[in-house]
Amino acid sequence: MTFAITSDDVLAAAERIAPHSVRTPVVHSTKLSERVGASVFCKAESLQRTGAFKFRGATNAISAMDPADAARGIITFSSGNHGQAISRAAGIFGYPATIVMPTDAPAIKVEATRSWGANIVTYDRYTESREDTAARVRDETGGVLIPPYDHPWVMAGQGTVALEMLEQVPNLDLLVVPVGGGGLLSGSATIAKQLHPSISIIGVEPETGDDHVLSRAAGHIVSLDAVPRTIADGQQVKAPGELTWPINDALVDDFVTVSDAEIVKAMRLLFLHHKLVVEPSGASALAAVLHRLIAPAESRVGVVLSGGNIGLDTFTSLVTDHEAGP
Repeated sequence: MTFAITSDDVLAAAERIAPHSVRTPVVHSTKLSERVGASVFCKAESLQRTGAFKFRGATNAISAMDPADAARGIITFSSGNHGQAISRAAGIFGYPATIVMPTDAPAIKVEATRSWGANIVTYDRYTESREDTAARVRDETGGVLIPPYDHPWVMAGQGTVALEMLEQVPNLDLLVVPVGGGGLLSGSATIAKQLHPSISIIGVEPETGDDHVLSRAAGHIVSLDAVPRTIADGQQVKAPGELTWPINDALVDDFVTVSDAEIVKAMRLLFLHHKLVVEPSGASALAAVLHRLIAPAESRVGVVLSGGNIGLDTFTSLVTDHEAGP
C-alpha cells in the first residue's frame, strides 16, 4: 500500500520548520515512573510556538506551498490549536489567513487566533459542517485550504515531534500519542517505525470519541453519529482522516480510550509535580499511561503532551476538583 507520506517527508519537514519551531524539552518524570513501573519521558509540546504541536504541521505546509498560491490566502477549520498555528505561520510568511472555528471554541484559543491577524468565521459544530463552511469561504475568497490533519504536508510536519523525541531519548520501547483526526499520530508512527521498527505505538482518544477504536475493530473507517462531547476539545472528531487512517491502521499497535476524569487527573499530576500546564487533549496520552496498564514493566515510555492552550479559569476549575486526586 502507498501511504500519503514517508519518513523522508518527515525529515524534509524537520529541515523546513527548523528556523521557526521550538525544539521542545523532554521531561523525565521520576514520580510518573514510580507509579507505572516504567521510565516515563514526556515531550512537552505545550511549550511549542502557539502552545501546541500544530505549529509544526502548519509551518511545514505553508513553507512548502507555491508563494503565488499562498498569497491568495490560507483557509482552515479548527477548534483552536491548528487555527492558531495557521494564523501565526501565515503571518510569519506574510500571507492572509481565514480560520473557520466552532462557536463554542475555548475563548483563549479564539483570542489567540485573532491576535495573530487571522480573520475568523464561526459555525455550530453540532448542527453545521466545518468542511462545508470552509469550502464556502474558499469559493468566496479563492484561498487555499490546509485542513488540520488530512494533508500530507501537515502530517509530515507533525511527525517531527516523534523525530525529535527519538533523538532526545533513543531506544524508546513505547510511544503514546493523542489522536483526534490522526495527523500527529500518523506522522509520528511513520518516522518512529522507520527509525525503530520494534517500537510499539499506541493512539489515545476520549472514550466518547472512540472512532479509531471502532474503525480498528471494523476493519474500515467508522464515523460517529455525532461530534463527541468531551473536555478534550482538540479531539472532538467524528472519524479518522482518509489519509491518516491507512497509516495508523498499518503502523499503530493499539488504540485505547480514556475518560474525562482520567484526563483531569493527568493534568493535575503534571501541574503538581512538573509545573506544566497542559490542556485536556494534551494530557490524554499520559492519562492512558496512568490508567490503562499499557506500559510494560521497566520499559522506556515516550508520551506526547500535545498542547497547553487552556484558559486560566477552566484549568483551575478542572485541576482543583476535589475528586481529581493527586
